[in-house]
Amino acid sequence: MTTDTTERGLEDLICTILTGAPCEPTKIDWVEERPAAFGVGWMCGVPADYDREYCVDLVQLSLFLRDTQPEVAAALGLADDSPTRQKFLARLQGEIDKRGIIAVLRSGLKHRAHDITLFYGTPSVGNEQAKTNYAANRFTVTRQLQYSNTDTRNALDLCLFINGLPIFTFELKNNLTKQTADDAVEQYKRDRDSREMLFGFGRCVAHFAVDEHEVRFCTHLKGKASWFLPFNQGWNDGAGNPPNPNGLKTDYLWKQVLSRNSLTNIIENYAQIVELKDDKTGRKQRTQIWPRYHQLDVVRRLLADVEAKGAGQRYLLQHSAGSGKSNSIAWLAHQLIGLARNGASVFDSIILVTDRRILDKQIHETIKQFTQVQATVGHARHSGDLRKFIASGKKIIISTVQKFPFILDEIGDEQRGRHFAIIIDEAHSSQGGRTSAAISQALSEDGGKAADDTFEDQINRLIEARRLLPNASYFAFTATPKSKTLELFGEPQPQADGTEKYLPFHSYTMKQAIQEGFILDVLKHYTPVKSYYKLARTAADDPEFDVKKAQNKLRRFVEGDQHAIRLKAEIMVDHFHEQVFIPRKIGGQARAMVVTNGIERAIQYFHAIREYLAERKIPYQAIVAFSGDHEYGGKKMTETSLNKFPSSRIADKIQNEPYRFLICADKFQTGYDEPLLHTMYVDKTLSGIKAVQTLSRLNRAHPKKHDVFVLDFMNDVDTIQFAFADYYRTTILSEQTDPDKLHDLKAVLDGHQVYASEQVNDLARQCLGGAERDRLDPILDACVAAYREHLDEDGQVDFKGKAKAFLRAYGFLSSILPYARAEWEELSIFLNFLVPKLPAPIEEDLSKGILDLIDMDSYRVEKQAMEKIGLPDQDGEIDPLPPDGGGGKPEAEMDRLSNIIDEFNDLFGDIGWSDADLVHKRITEDIPKQVSTDPAYQNARKNSDKPNARIEHDKVLERVMTDLLRDDTELYKQFTDNASFQKWMQDTVFGLTYDQRVMR
Repeated sequence: MTTDTTERGLEDLICTILTGAPCEPTKIDWVEERPAAFGVGWMCGVPADYDREYCVDLVQLSLFLRDTQPEVAAALGLADDSPTRQKFLARLQGEIDKRGIIAVLRSGLKHRAHDITLFYGTPSVGNEQAKTNYAANRFTVTRQLQYSNTDTRNALDLCLFINGLPIFTFELKNNLTKQTADDAVEQYKRDRDSREMLFGFGRCVAHFAVDEHEVRFCTHLKGKASWFLPFNQGWNDGAGNPPNPNGLKTDYLWKQVLSRNSLTNIIENYAQIVELKDDKTGRKQRTQIWPRYHQLDVVRRLLADVEAKGAGQRYLLQHSAGSGKSNSIAWLAHQLIGLARNGASVFDSIILVTDRRILDKQIHETIKQFTQVQATVGHARHSGDLRKFIASGKKIIISTVQKFPFILDEIGDEQRGRHFAIIIDEAHSSQGGRTSAAISQALSEDGGKAADDTFEDQINRLIEARRLLPNASYFAFTATPKSKTLELFGEPQPQADGTEKYLPFHSYTMKQAIQEGFILDVLKHYTPVKSYYKLARTAADDPEFDVKKAQNKLRRFVEGDQHAIRLKAEIMVDHFHEQVFIPRKIGGQARAMVVTNGIERAIQYFHAIREYLAERKIPYQAIVAFSGDHEYGGKKMTETSLNKFPSSRIADKIQNEPYRFLICADKFQTGYDEPLLHTMYVDKTLSGIKAVQTLSRLNRAHPKKHDVFVLDFMNDVDTIQFAFADYYRTTILSEQTDPDKLHDLKAVLDGHQVYASEQVNDLARQCLGGAERDRLDPILDACVAAYREHLDEDGQVDFKGKAKAFLRAYGFLSSILPYARAEWEELSIFLNFLVPKLPAPIEEDLSKGILDLIDMDSYRVEKQAMEKIGLPDQDGEIDPLPPDGGGGKPEAEMDRLSNIIDEFNDLFGDIGWSDADLVHKRITEDIPKQVSTDPAYQNARKNSDKPNARIEHDKVLERVMTDLLRDDTELYKQFTDNASFQKWMQDTVFGLTYDQRVMR
C-alpha cells in the first residue's frame, strides 16, 4: 500500500494524532458511547449527529450533560425531538449569537430553572471533583461535516467540537497535489457563505486554513473581506515554520496547541470577544480574538519561567511593531495575577508602566472577560494612589513613565516586603537610571529609612536601592532595544573567550512582521532627493573659517532658505497629489508626514505648503506639530495659533478631511500609530534608532494599505540601511559594559582637582542629612570657581564631559553590578548637584560671520531613482556604552572662504552642460517662442483662467520638447528624466509666455 498524499491522507493523519483513530465518517447509533482512543485527548465524532438547524452535535451534547448533570439532561428532554428540547436548543443558539461561543463555554447558560454548565475548566490543585468534571469534557473531531441546510453537498474537511458545540473549522490542502493554504483561504472566502449559521460571528472560535507548511486562521468570515492571519512558529527570524525532523512542519497545531490542556488554557485566558467604541461616532464594534502563535508562545514561556524560578528575574521581549504587543501584555498581566509557586502567589501586585492609551483600554477589555475590572485594575495618577491601590487589593496598577517615580515616593514601608511584577512598555525609553532607582528604592525590602540610620547606612541603602529589585520581576517589551536595555534585561550568554553577549528572552522580529504582513516595509519604496546648490562669495576679501562648522552653517542656510523651502514644498505637494491622492492610496484616505529639522523649519513648511495648496486649488490642508511656543516673523507662534484648534486634537484631526499633511518638529515621531500615514517627506538628518523609529511611523497596516513611500531630502541609502540593519532580526549586545570605566572616569575627574574628596563627602553627608540649601551652595560655588580659574577651555570640556559620562554610566551599572563602592555613590550625589552649576566652556566660533559674506547663486533638487533598501539577513550586534565621556574639543580646520564655497559647490554639484550658452538660449528664447505661438495655448491664455492655461501650456511644452529630441538630446533627457528640472522649466517657460514677454 502506497503513502496517501491526498487531503484525505492529511485528514487521517490529523485525526489519528488527535484521537488515536482516523475517524472515518460512518454512522453509529446516537445512544452508544463512542470509543475514546485519546491521542491528545480527543474522540471521533460522526457527521450524521450534527443538527444543522441549531449548529450542535446533539449526541455529544447529550452525553456530556447526561454524565455531568443528569437531572438537567433529563429535564431538557434531549432524547426526543420535543418542544422542550427545541426551546432549550433555541435558547442555546440565541445565547451564542448574543455572547459568542467563548463566553457560553466559560460561564454556561441559564435556562428556566436550570444553571447549565457547558464546559469544565482547568481543575485547581487538590480538587478531585474538579478533575472528574474536567475529564468529562468531550473534545471531538468530525470529518466531512455537511453543515448547510440549503446545499447538503457542501462539507468541511474537519470540524472540532467541545461538548457538542462547534469551535473550529478546517480546510486542508496539500502541496504535493499543488494546492496550498492560500487555496484554502480562497475556498473560505469564495465557497463558505458567511450567512450560514456555522460561519456567523462568534459561533466558532476560529476557522483554520492548513497545509503541511503553513497555518492561517480567521475569527470572522466575511466573504472576500475575510482576514486570515498567520499562525506559524516563525523560521530563521522570518515567516513560516522550521523543518520538523519528526513530522509535518504544521503538526504543532494538532499535537500541542489543540491538546485538551492547551486548548482549555486558551479558552480560559486568551480567546475573547472585545467590544470597542469609536470615540468620534459612538458606534460599538465587536471583534473576536484568537492569539497569534508568537503571542501564545511568549506569554506561556514567561509564565513557565516565573513558575520555575519565582520573583526576581529579568526578561527582555524584542517584539516588533505589528506583533500585537498590547494583547500580549494584557494576557501576561492577567495571568501573572493568579500565578502560584509552592502553593503561594508569586506576585502581590502587577505594575504596568506605559504611555499608550490603547494599552490601557486593552487591559480593561481583557480583564473584563475574567473578573471585575473595578476590583482588579487601578490607575496611579496622583500621589498616594499606589499605596492606596496596593492596600485595597488592586492587582494591576497602571502608571505613566513620567508620573511613576513621583508616585512611588508616596509608597509606605509596609509594601517593601511584597513581591511585584513590573511590566515596562517600550523599555528602551522608560527605564532610565533615575526611574529605575526610584522604583527600586520605593519597593525594595531594604529601601525603608530607619530612625537611627548613620551616613554609611544611608549610602548603603541608596546603593542597594539602585539595583534591580530582588523582590520584583521585570518584563521589558521593546521593538528597538538599546545597549543599556539589552544589558539590563537581556539574557547573558557566556562566550568561549570569557566575555558575555546579551540576547532577548523572546523575539518577534521586524523581518517576521513584514513577511507576515502585519507591518509594511518602509524601505521598499525609498527615494533620496539630492539637493544641488551654487554659492557665490559677495566679499572682496577672502577670510579664513573653521571648515566643518562653516559647511554645516552653509547647509542650514541653503536648506532653510525660503526659496529652497518653497521648492521642496512644491515637490511634496505635487508628489502627494499625483502619486498618492489621485491613485486613491488607502482607498483615498492616505495621509503624509513631513519630518523637519526644527520648529522654525516646520513653520516655514506649514506656510509654504498651505500657500502652494491654495495656488493649485487643491482642497486639502496641513497641520503643524511642535512643543511650546516659537518666535517667527516677530510673533510668538504655537500649534494652536497656527492650526486654529487645540493641540490635543491633532491626532484626531489628521484622520479627517480636509487635513492631509502633518508637519512635525520632534513630535509624533515615536509611539504614534496611525494606519492612514502612507508617505513621509524627510527634511531632517536621521541616524541610528531615531531613523528606525521615525520611518517606522509609516509601517502600520490597514486593509487597503499596500505600499508606502519615503522621499528623503537629507539622508542617503547607506545611512538608512545601516540604521535599520541592527533591528531587522534579533538584536544582540556584543559584550557587557566594562565596570572599570567608572574607576577610569573617577581618576580623570579627580585629576582635574576641581573638588577635594572632603568636599564630596561633606556635600553627600549634608544632602542625606536634610541640610538647608544654603549649606550646600558654598561647597559647590568653591568647586565652580576652581573649574573656571584652574582649567583652560580644553580642560573644562573634558571635565564636564567626563562628569556627565560618570553619571550616565553609574546610573546604569549600579543597577546590575553585584558589588558596591560607597565612593561612587558619594561622587554621584556630588556631581548631580555640581554639573548643572558648571558654565558651558567659552568656545570661539571660528565660522562666525560666514553667512554675511555669501549669497545663493542657484538651488535645485533632483529625485534619485526609487530604491528597495535590502537589509542583511542576520542578527544585529550593537556595542555597549562607550568607554569614556567623549569629551574634548576637536581641533578646528581653517580654510579660505573661496575654497570652502568651491568645495561646497563641488559636494552638491550641478548639471554639466556641454554647451551652456546654447541651452540658455533654447530655454529663454527658442522654446518659449514655439510654445507661445501654439493656437491651442493662445486660445486658453485668452479665454481661460490661469490654472487652465497652465494645463494647456504643459501639453504644448511636452510636444515642443519631443520635437527638440532631434536637435538637443541632452536638454530633452534632462526634461524627461529629471522631474525637478522638468518642473522648473515648466514654471519658467509658463512665466515667460503667460505674461506676454516672449520676443516676437
